[in-house]
Amino acid sequence: MQPDFVSHSSSVGRLWLHLSWKVKYCHEIFGSPAIKNRTEQLLWEAAEQLPIRCEEIGIATHHVHLVVDIGVTPLTQVVKKLKGYTAKKLLWEFPELKRRCFWGSGLWNPSYYFDGIGRNKDELVRYVRNQGM
Repeated sequence: MQPDFVSHSSSVGRLWLHLSWKVKYCHEIFGSPAIKNRTEQLLWEAAEQLPIRCEEIGIATHHVHLVVDIGVTPLTQVVKKLKGYTAKKLLWEFPELKRRCFWGSGLWNPSYYFDGIGRNKDELVRYVRNQGM
């Protein structure tokens, strides 16, 4: 077995995914270094609260990318936690976002992208790491 397989209560495996989602209305809020840095911190915090492994987080001008192994955790639960936790904290810590951009309608676009990354994980990690550079 390869070293990154994880044992769960009744299974062994890995489910590495590329996740991505946009800011609602594609507002380029991550042009602000303070908001971008805090978003990354919050995504790491939220990931630590879930039974997943997060390898990389990349933030472009109006969207985020993550490389995660969700194991047996339902994808919808992972995305809900990551988006909900970050939105709540960012809108509270940066109230100008709510006034200027979102008019009380939430931070994130309700949709998201996901794809299993199979054996090309290292290539995708480099791509995500270079977002916004």
